[in-house]
Order: sequence, then structure tokens, then C-alpha cells
Amino acid sequence: MALEIERKFLVNSHAFKQEAARQTRIVQGYLSSVPERTVRVRVKDDKGFLTIKGMGSVSGASRYEWEKEIPLAEAEDLLAICEPGVIDKTRYEVESSPFTFEVDEFYGDNAGLVLAEIELPSEDAQFDWPEWLGREVTGDPSYYNSMLMKHPYSQWDHTK
Repeated sequence: MALEIERKFLVNSHAFKQEAARQTRIVQGYLSSVPERTVRVRVKDDKGFLTIKGMGSVSGASRYEWEKEIPLAEAEDLLAICEPGVIDKTRYEVESSPFTFEVDEFYGDNAGLVLAEIELPSEDAQFDWPEWLGREVTGDPSYYNSMLMKHPYSQWDHTK
């Protein structure tokens, strides 16, 4: 079983953009968004992917993940039958030896939200904390992409 271990953070400045090695435009939708299993269809630039994720651990940092590249035309066909709500974002890859932060800048109904994720070999692995990295939101379901499509950032009460 493929286990994904990642931690997620808010980003407090756009300084990460100067450090980014790559950027990719991503459009994704969900064929299933129930917490026990999500089935995601993603177009990354000119490639298609199908991803299945299982239920997260108690901390929210670990869960089963399976991903397979599929033909772009098939990914586009599957996007057309996904649940309502599409995630549109640019992903910036920022090297932080020996790890890489994936920083997502969201558009559309989630504009204004910028999240960083880092995949780790264990939940307690140590890593450098860049200046632009903000509060940790690992395990907070409201920041899961599958939830952002149902309850976008633009609908949140930002006065709290």
C-alpha cells in the first residue's frame, strides 16, 4: 500500500515565488469526495492523472494514495462528469533540501488562498521552516481540495 505523509501550511507571503524551481497549472475535479475515499481527476499542464486517496490518520498527515497517469483526453472527459466545483491553481515547487514544498496558489472561488505542502518520510521528520511558511493546517478538513470544491475559500467567514 502506498502511504502518503504530508504536512500542510498556510503561506504568509509570495516570497516563495522567487525560490520556485518549477510551476505547473493544475485543474482538478472529484468523481468521489467522501472522506473514506476520494477519487480525483487532474490535468497538470498537458498530462492527465487519476488519483485515489483513502481516509487520513488521526493527525491528518498520513493516508493511502494511488495515482496513475492517464491520457489527457480521458482526463478531460472525466472532468466533465465530476462533482460540481473545480479546483484551479498554480503549483510552485520550492526545494528545501532534502525536501520539496509544493505551494498552491488558488484561483476562481478559492482565490486568495495559498497553501504549502511538504511530503515527509515520517510524521515527525524535521525540515527547514522558510520565512514565508505560516500556520500549520495539517488535518483541518476545510483545507482539503475535496472540501474547497464544496465550500470554497470565498464563502468562508474571514472576520474570525
